[in-house]
Amino acid sequence: MSPLTQKLCRSVVVIAATLLAFPTCQDALATLPEVRSMEPRGVVRGEETVVQLKGARLGDATEVLCDLPGIEILEVKPVNGNTVDVKLRAAADLTPGLYPIRLVTKSGIANLRLLGVGAMPRIQEVEPNNDFAEPQQVDLNQTIEGVVTREDVDHFRVELKKGQTLNVEVEGIRIANSLRNRNILDPYLAILDDGRFEVASSDDSALLQQDGFCTFTAPADGVYTVLVRDSSFQGSDEGAYRLHLGTYPRPVAVLPGGGQPSTTLDAQLILSDGSTRQASIPLPSETYEQWGVVTEGDGGVTPSPNWIRVNELPVALEQEPNDDRRKAPTVPVPGAYCGVVEKPDDYDCFTFEAKKGTKYRVEVFARNVLRSPLDAVLNVFDPKHSTITSSDDSRGMIDPFLEFDAKEDGPHTVRIYDHLKGGSPLHTYRIEVTTPTPAVNLTLKELRRDEAQVVAVPIGGDAAMVVSARRDRYNGEVNLSLDGLPDGVTATTFPMPPGRPEVPVLLTAAPDAKHNASLYTIFAKGDDKNPLVGGKLSQHHNLVLGQNRRSMWGYDTERAAMAVTDAVPFSVEVIQPKTPIVRNGSKNLVVKLTRPEGFTEKVSFRTLYNPPGIGINNSRSIDGDKTEVEIPITANGGAGIGEWPIIFLAYYNTPSGQAVTATKPIMLQVEDSLFRYQFPKTAGELGSEVTLTMPVEILREYKGDAEVQLVGIPAGVTSPAATQKITPDSESVSFPLVIAADAKVGTHKTLVCQSRVNVDGETIIQTDGTGELRIDKPLPPKVDAPKTEAKKEEPKKPAAPKPLSRLEQLRQKK
Repeated sequence: MSPLTQKLCRSVVVIAATLLAFPTCQDALATLPEVRSMEPRGVVRGEETVVQLKGARLGDATEVLCDLPGIEILEVKPVNGNTVDVKLRAAADLTPGLYPIRLVTKSGIANLRLLGVGAMPRIQEVEPNNDFAEPQQVDLNQTIEGVVTREDVDHFRVELKKGQTLNVEVEGIRIANSLRNRNILDPYLAILDDGRFEVASSDDSALLQQDGFCTFTAPADGVYTVLVRDSSFQGSDEGAYRLHLGTYPRPVAVLPGGGQPSTTLDAQLILSDGSTRQASIPLPSETYEQWGVVTEGDGGVTPSPNWIRVNELPVALEQEPNDDRRKAPTVPVPGAYCGVVEKPDDYDCFTFEAKKGTKYRVEVFARNVLRSPLDAVLNVFDPKHSTITSSDDSRGMIDPFLEFDAKEDGPHTVRIYDHLKGGSPLHTYRIEVTTPTPAVNLTLKELRRDEAQVVAVPIGGDAAMVVSARRDRYNGEVNLSLDGLPDGVTATTFPMPPGRPEVPVLLTAAPDAKHNASLYTIFAKGDDKNPLVGGKLSQHHNLVLGQNRRSMWGYDTERAAMAVTDAVPFSVEVIQPKTPIVRNGSKNLVVKLTRPEGFTEKVSFRTLYNPPGIGINNSRSIDGDKTEVEIPITANGGAGIGEWPIIFLAYYNTPSGQAVTATKPIMLQVEDSLFRYQFPKTAGELGSEVTLTMPVEILREYKGDAEVQLVGIPAGVTSPAATQKITPDSESVSFPLVIAADAKVGTHKTLVCQSRVNVDGETIIQTDGTGELRIDKPLPPKVDAPKTEAKKEEPKKPAAPKPLSRLEQLRQKK
């Protein structure tokens, strides 16, 4: 997982720390510019470097966006349609780490790439170095850029003095870009002694996720070999890496895992061997979800940061012994409780005074923010030490999260431990206990799967995006505002209705706007009754996806990218309808295209988003010899009543690929149904006539003339008056039905009423159903039975006497 709020600070502390937290540039759009590789993949701070970007559709590149201070873009020079040279300078005091950059062209914005910035000299891997016996000789404190091809193993040999510590860290996954599970380098590191025995190795790591690092202290003077390969010996021609090899310090964790803004954090830096060193870390004046701490010492500067949090919560450090929940130390609430599960079977407990009826949020930051190896489990206990609730993994992450309502006043306890009952000096954590407040968190809806949304606004034209909201204890209206738009661009926002998760935003570039780009943000604010409810934009960028689209590496930003691009060679308009669409209704929206001479491309349309309960046909287009199309829309019985903005995206082909623009919005009025029908069951025989009488209820007043047509009549059945007038006084409508002698026998559940109201030259259509008509075969005619003469009864013969039993015979003799 990547930093959530990635901002940079350049404060350096004597023994220990420089601060860093990354912001970012932006995401990738459609099939326009694409950056597939960079050479070199990193630069040295204080130096001027030409970075060559290669990809597709880059020939009209104009600038590079980067919102991190300290990187100066000096020149952007297209070499050909697929290559661009970017000259840049990294400030001499720039903190080492990964910096997002985004190439901008006249037709759009390319995908976000991470550029490494280091403090050590950069050299290139030199082949052949596949053999342990013939490695590449390198000096300490250098960054090596190389490529691991299939079944390739790269070897680098260094000399160490007795007691000298070698730290090796690799950037592999972290500088990759692959959304299709291709050409991914999952690096494996090892340090080998002269006998070819591994004295240290690393595949994945908690701190660097699927990139690793090794630490080794030489027991004697000697020669050692650093090995780099793919963890499964795959690799590819694009399996690039940056190997940081030297004596720089490599803390694995910082304790405590955060502090308050504008303060100095007295921290322990925990090294990979469990040893510690003290550091005074000045914290920024703003709050950050994730803030990077880069350590500087006599041996150099760490090539990547450790991570902490910065917010207003007071920090309480654990006090041992705190294993027993009945004797846990008392800490403030709200508050942040920091500590370390330092040994197997270790439990850490904190007690705070809770108030009856108050909701508390308990959230652990370990694996996903601090990059700790701790797989935390969280328990909450009431004043009687009984379990209230527990949490293990949550919200798709390993770190636990829970909320509970206090049922009584008194001391409540939180307990944390490792899921597998493990522990070490590296298993750090930060527990935050707060009383949650209403908030709204914003992001941009992806229009292409797995690609973070960017916006390209054509000169003199329009573009659009969908802003999604994650609501937290607030269900009212959300109002949006945008800051930092490119020159010449204005935004048209719409209120997000109560309970709704998304709303469109229209962006318009002036006819005299010039090609330019910027990073912008979006703010959310509650309605007039909730003015303190707010939130802002954050955006996730998938950089590497593995099998089944599993995220292997990504990057989060607080700003999105927008550019003013080439003008659209046509104009398009959706005609505002004069009448509403009603629930269970339908309507055709008319789209008109104005073509300049010579533009004969097909233009296809699909809606940007659908209001609730509204279905829109997204398969319509205007062919090259046409200028108009009707797009059918429908409203179901639960469609959201109100006024909704409707924006269509228009796609067309250009020499550099498919481009997109947006229509200006129409406001679609959605109203409740006008009529309610009852469908009685009707039956008739072949060759007969029946009347279908349907009770109708006029639900509300309407303008214009109304009529209803019976449709869905089965084959072989006709109605001489299938359309009937409806007046405000109508209580029922009757349809005569003629059933032919050869109609299909059976039950037909196909009868539908289509109501039409003509208003201002437009028709409001409402469709209701379904009714049932049963068609029977006629009964056969009755036939009189033939008369028969009554038979004379024959006289009955006397019955034969019943044989006497032996006893009866004896009695008669007697």
